[in-house]
Amino acid sequence: MADEDRVDIEHPNRRKASSKLARLVVIVLLLASAAVVLIISLGGWDTQEGAKPIQIVFIAVYVIFALFVARWSRGVLPMIAALAVILGIFGAVAAPAWFDRDKDGFTDPAISSGVLGLVCVLLVLLQIALFLSAMIGFRQGWNVEVERRREPAPA
Repeated sequence: MADEDRVDIEHPNRRKASSKLARLVVIVLLLASAAVVLIISLGGWDTQEGAKPIQIVFIAVYVIFALFVARWSRGVLPMIAALAVILGIFGAVAAPAWFDRDKDGFTDPAISSGVLGLVCVLLVLLQIALFLSAMIGFRQGWNVEVERRREPAPA
């Protein structure tokens, strides 16, 4: 193939400051969410029943999705938004349960039940922000490609 036939593929939307910021925000929110789920998991490990595998999966998936977003993969953004909704619902259901455990007669987790309830509320807020930022990033068209023909080399 001759040099005149070669093309360079560019992604113009990835150069925009708004796209770079959206990508950074999504990555930070994914990693922060994974850290918060890890704190909840470790803090309440002895008192939780049945949710441990789901929490571990959420942590792993969020870290993997952060790597995909770091590589400008736009396709995972709707999945991130959907998982943020699911995890936000889990957090909203779990927060009152942790607050209810902050009474006499319940087994004390490693972290106070009231603190774990507050961390669950923080998780819900993080998931709302993650949902919104993932949808903003999806709307930016990171996948748009522009082909540019290479200029022939001077003779």
